[in-house]
Formats: sequence, structure tokens, C-alpha cells
Amino acid sequence: MEVPTVLVVDDDVSLRGATVRLLKAMGFLARGFASAEELLSSPHLNEACCLIVDVAMPGMSGLDLQERLIAQGRLVPMVFITAFSDERVRSQAMKHGAIGFLTKPFDESVLLECVNEALKRRSDTDEA
Repeated sequence: MEVPTVLVVDDDVSLRGATVRLLKAMGFLARGFASAEELLSSPHLNEACCLIVDVAMPGMSGLDLQERLIAQGRLVPMVFITAFSDERVRSQAMKHGAIGFLTKPFDESVLLECVNEALKRRSDTDEA
């Protein structure tokens, strides 16, 4: 069985590193990216089973990234993380298919539940 790849996009280097280490410790193949633009130019985007994305980043925001991926027909399950909980932003992210919307600092177990739900949805889609 192929090890699922989870990509983490966050401009906060310490949070990005900690999230990648957590995912690797749980058995995932995980890679970190400092920006949405860096992710979009990476060949690893095609491997992603799930994206964990910060909402507010310099340049392209997490919501902008979500819109870009949808427009490209890339329906990768996304979990958003943010330091600033905003109901309007949360509502927009969820309306466009986000699996979760977590406020920093988030509970690691809740993040892992979201990733597992993303993988479950991804496999359900693959089987359909």
C-alpha cells in the first residue's frame, strides 16, 4: 500500500516543521512549503492526498490557493489552519470543500482526524 503524502503550506517555519514532523511520526510522507506559490511550482503537488494550508500568508492566501486548485480541476482535500478565526473566511473555505478549519494553536489529534477524513474522502472518490 502506498504511503499517503500530506503537504503542509505555512509561512511560519517552526509550525510548518512541527506539523511535518508530526505527520511523519504518524506514518505519512510529509513535505513542507513556505508559500502557496512554492507549492504550485512543486512537482510534489501531484502526489498530495491532503493539503494543510495556512489561511494568511504573504503573497497568495490559503483561500486563493484553494480557488486556484479548484479552477485547475485539482480536488485535493484541504485542512486550513489560522491564527485569526474569522467566521466569513471559515465559511468560504468550508463551502469550497475544506475538511477542517483549525485555529492555532490546534490540537494535534484534531488535525490528524481531519487528515484521516481527507484520506477517507479521497479513497471514496477514487473508488467511485
